[in-house]
Amino acid sequence: MMTASASIEHAIDLKAISKVYPNGVQALDGLTLKVRKGEIFGLLGPNGAGKSTLIKCLTGLVHPTSCRGSVLGYPVGDPQVCRLLGYLPENATWPEHMTAEQALDFAGRLHGLSPKARRERAIDLMRAAGLEAWRHDRPRHFSKGMRQRLGVAYALMGDPEMVFLDEPTDGVDPVGRKEMRDLIRSLKREGKTIFINSHLLGELEMVCDRMAILTRGRVVRHGSLEELTLESCRYEVSVSGNLSQDSGMVDLVQRLGGTLNLSADRMESRIYLPTRRPHLVQPVVDAVRRQGYLLLSVTPARQSLEELFIEAIRGGGAHDLLDDVQD
Repeated sequence: MMTASASIEHAIDLKAISKVYPNGVQALDGLTLKVRKGEIFGLLGPNGAGKSTLIKCLTGLVHPTSCRGSVLGYPVGDPQVCRLLGYLPENATWPEHMTAEQALDFAGRLHGLSPKARRERAIDLMRAAGLEAWRHDRPRHFSKGMRQRLGVAYALMGDPEMVFLDEPTDGVDPVGRKEMRDLIRSLKREGKTIFINSHLLGELEMVCDRMAILTRGRVVRHGSLEELTLESCRYEVSVSGNLSQDSGMVDLVQRLGGTLNLSADRMESRIYLPTRRPHLVQPVVDAVRRQGYLLLSVTPARQSLEELFIEAIRGGGAHDLLDDVQD
């Protein structure tokens, strides 16, 4: 089987990719992105941000309007690289007359596997996906979680080096989500690169090594969860008294890019400064003391992934794109 060069550091290396659909909708706008080989990478974004369009471009299903970049060392869309990729679409379906095993056998035929190899591969994958007991059942009778796991098995029939999963746990119950996470982690242990599209922050937070936030067809944040939350670390300055009545303090907080909140009884003020550089907090502390207020505490506080996501999306000016526009 053809494989990518072992010397390649990045499974995906996009310097600029754009996609404008015939109706004028710009789904991708000069997007840049790097995904390391062997990692679980998550792409977060609101509905219509361009997530599915990006996967379709990377897997050769949609032609980008312009692109400078590679997948597993091959130019994006190169037919050669498609043989190295597996893909689970958001809503995978199979012919109603097929059983689960027959669906996987069909995928094996497409990859040119022998009958013996197809059967062995299908049984191994159904066992790994927890579906061996249902191999003779039709997928139309499966739960959403079972269908999604069958979809992953289908995507793996050709033993790809990289797997794209589009919303793999959307609409799946908690048990099904846990089973999907376990399956994804097992793929990483096999050395595969996994690329997950999702708007479910909690799911990506539990399974991904690194992630990126996409809005309006551009990546606005990227890194590990640790890097993302540390980057957005802010300081909370708690002060006794109502600072909202002090125009000088309000002006200082605004100039430093901070926000001022009051406790429910309006007897305590909390100043939030979006910085992890302590020296920028000092002007606020000095002003508090100079004005005679009682300083209660100064503490660093990291944003949650949800807070970071909302801030990034608002900052990026997200708007409704049609992610599923037909090419």
